[in-house]
Amino acid sequence: MDDRGHEDEPLVELRGITKLFGAVAALKRVDFKVGRGEVVGLVGDNGAGKSTLMKILAGAIEPSGGEILAGGSPVRFTSTRSAITHGIHMVFQDLALCEDLDVAANFYVGREPTRLGLVRVRRMHALARQSLVELGVELHSTSVPVRLLSGGQRQCVAISRALSLSPRLLILDEPTAALGVSQSQLVLELIAQARSHGTSVVLISHRLKDILDVCTRIVVLYEGSNVADLDSNVSLEDLVRYIVTDPEAVQSGLAS
Repeated sequence: MDDRGHEDEPLVELRGITKLFGAVAALKRVDFKVGRGEVVGLVGDNGAGKSTLMKILAGAIEPSGGEILAGGSPVRFTSTRSAITHGIHMVFQDLALCEDLDVAANFYVGREPTRLGLVRVRRMHALARQSLVELGVELHSTSVPVRLLSGGQRQCVAISRALSLSPRLLILDEPTAALGVSQSQLVLELIAQARSHGTSVVLISHRLKDILDVCTRIVVLYEGSNVADLDSNVSLEDLVRYIVTDPEAVQSGLAS
């Protein structure tokens, strides 16, 4: 992704994005942008189009209409790999971790450090440990199979792996959905660490307290359309109203 654009220019921007699945319009001319150093919360009820919109930005699916801009220039993502070349990484809800491989192997699957065609196993573990330490993630060992880790530890491994690739934008889809309070806090601290390292973040979550705690801005979708683009100081009550109420009714209620 080109750094030469104006500093006020969004890091990435989606304009008028539509997505049709047969006769069903999952997204209806949605606009969305992320600035440099932002943590943007993306919220909405089930079926609002949050994951679909971010999968389009991450190259996992193609839009039916609209355009994507990266650094102010139009781009077309035909795969997650093409989005990654522009510094956009998404950690999906299924995490895409190999359960029977250890932590280090998961970190470097497909890009293992080698010498003379042989995997440098010690080097791989050292690099994985270094990445985890730099991000403040505490694991007893990088040799433990991922299947033996807790849910929170798995999330931290998946996020840390993505951050080890130095993304410009990290998209997280419901990273705390199945976690307890303490494990959720680990993930939120990792999001703060990512921002401190210069990575912008989009956080999709139904846990609105998490959204209010870590996000600098909040975008609300309702039935595939933009509803609001809010400051992080919005009240929980008003945020809930935007999510669950027809947009015209929300505006009428807030104005009264």
